[in-house]
Amino acid sequence: MTDILYPPSRPQAVGEVLDSAFRIFGATLVKCLPYAVLGVFAGQLPTLYDLGKGRPLGQAAMLDHLRDPLWWLLYLLAIVGTMVLTNAVILREYALVTGRPAVAAAELARSLRRIPGLLLIGLVVGLTVLACCLPAIVIAVAVKASGGTMAGFAMVGLAFILLLIPASWLVVRWSCAATIYLVSDRRALASMTHSWQLTAGSFWRLSLIYTIAIILIIVLYVLSGVIGGTVSLLLARGDVAVITAATTVVVVLLGAIATPFYWALALAVLGDLTVRREGADIAQRMSAPPASP
Repeated sequence: MTDILYPPSRPQAVGEVLDSAFRIFGATLVKCLPYAVLGVFAGQLPTLYDLGKGRPLGQAAMLDHLRDPLWWLLYLLAIVGTMVLTNAVILREYALVTGRPAVAAAELARSLRRIPGLLLIGLVVGLTVLACCLPAIVIAVAVKASGGTMAGFAMVGLAFILLLIPASWLVVRWSCAATIYLVSDRRALASMTHSWQLTAGSFWRLSLIYTIAIILIIVLYVLSGVIGGTVSLLLARGDVAVITAATTVVVVLLGAIATPFYWALALAVLGDLTVRREGADIAQRMSAPPASP
């Protein structure tokens, strides 16, 4: 019998939400890993093209990029491919944890169709956050135009810190919008509205959950980077090419693992908020088969 991990049977504490995220992550990682790995490689298409052309990486190749239509085509394909494959991760996770069949063709098709709405959500959130920080940007420009003093730069820093408070509040209130949009039939703006309703009164809980998750991911990256770098140095024996290749593999693997964990956390958070606000646990109990005598 399929183990239904979503939604939870009751509202959860912060630790329980994180535990649910790890359970979803552990139960779905193997089947989601192909999407995640391909998504990371898709994002590297322009870099691989530059390496094949023997170009220097970074800003040194900027002029070459401007004169190369194929590079821009690969850049566009990298963006679309990364989004499609990354979004397919949560669609597969959602199918697996709710006991539905996981069908690659349907997941990829839905992920592709949902890209415009996700871009709209990102644009609205980005512009809103920018509007919150706009006064600090204006102050920074004025301070620089007046010659720039330590007191002026300190005022700019203080302004940014103060304005990050409403900006972070807005980000948290809309933090479930992308998840809702991908796993439900709501439109983009309706998903943002629904996220706003679900997250009402949960700012500090969600901030704590997201902060702990970010710390865990940072620790994972640091530890894996240290281990990967140490192993590559031992095996490469000073060979820069081998060290670079080994480091690239580590980055790919980390990106491939981080994506399923991020979406598992997003599902765990959405499930908990849904139970708290909409009583999804009651619906789950009503739809569950009766226990055997």
